[in-house]
Order: sequence, then C-alpha cells, then structure tokens
Amino acid sequence: MALRLGDIAPDFTAETTAGTINFHEWLGNSWGMIFSHPADFTPVCTTELGRTAQLKDEFAKRGVKVIAVSVDPLDSHTEWVKDINETQNTTVDFPMIADKDRQVAELYDMIHPNASEKATVRSVFIIGPDKKIKLTLTYPASTGRNFTEILRVIDSLQLTANYQVATPADWTEGQDVIVVPAVSTEDAIKKFPKGVTIVKPYLRTTPQPNK
Repeated sequence: MALRLGDIAPDFTAETTAGTINFHEWLGNSWGMIFSHPADFTPVCTTELGRTAQLKDEFAKRGVKVIAVSVDPLDSHTEWVKDINETQNTTVDFPMIADKDRQVAELYDMIHPNASEKATVRSVFIIGPDKKIKLTLTYPASTGRNFTEILRVIDSLQLTANYQVATPADWTEGQDVIVVPAVSTEDAIKKFPKGVTIVKPYLRTTPQPNK
C-alpha cells in the first residue's frame, strides 16, 4: 500500500555512502528528507543531488537531515559523487542509500511500474521528529525537482506544527499567515498579539507569529 500523510515512515537498515545506518536511529529527533533518484550517472539526478549539497546550510538551519536513495550499488554511488562534486561545484556530504535489493524502494513505493519497472521515480518524503510523514511529492524522471519549493514547504510544516496557523497560496517565510478555523476570533486576538485581520469570518490573517 502507498504511504499516506500521517503514517509512520517505515524503518530500515541499509548500506550507505556514510556506512550502515538504521533509519529511525539516524533521524533521531530531527526532521528528515528521504528522496529517490532513478539512477546514478544520469543528468537530471546529477543536478538534483548537486543542488541539495549546495543547500546544505539551508537544510541544516531548519534541522533537516537529508538522505538520498537509488537501486544502484555502493561503489557506483561512490564514483558518481565525484562527478556530482566536479560538475555542480559542490561537495556531497549527505548519505546515499545503496538499495540494490530494492528494500527501501519497495517500502516507500518508489518504483512505479507504468513509468519504469526498474528505476525509482523522483519521490520526496518529509518526515517529522515524531517519525510521521508530513509531505510526499512524486515527480517523473524527466522533471527535476524544485528544491526552493521543498524548503518553502518545510518552513510551512515547521511553522504550522508549532502554531495554530496555516499558510496561504504561494506563502514564503516572513509573510502573513492564516488563523486556523478551530481558533475563534476572540481567542485569535489574544493568541496573536501582532494583530488579526478579518477578511471574512472564516478567513483571518496575522503576521507570522515566530518572526
């Protein structure tokens, strides 16, 4: 069965470029992102893993651990990293899972037979400190992911986990947010001292509370 939001992210033990890891132990109390790529030594994947490495500080400041996976063996990953570092002018220092037996790919439903019987699709899973899946994204092999959007969603997930707010369309860090319907206007005024704007009884905004 496909994994759904709120499900516990499946645990596993696997060989990676950083040694053998137990996934839940490796995550600890951090947020995490596990993302799959169709194959080593392919052009789009090279740019994606390079971009992830370039964004190391952005993931770190959000407390997000990153790990990649494909069904290629460990020696292939190790050689490919050299190409990524060279062509993308970066240093890949996050683990890459060598999933040659497809254990992780099958646990996370990363192989879609109607797209490819062998290669993993471009899946993204954002996982919270409670080990629950907070976001899933699936891209076709032909389309590289937008990592700026992934960071934007992480910002929203972390904000809305701690405050009774939601984020509107195209929201980015620092912009006004929406007070969730479960909070009455009277309570919202007390809860959000920066002010509450009532657009409609069901649509109320407030400045981002943690800024």
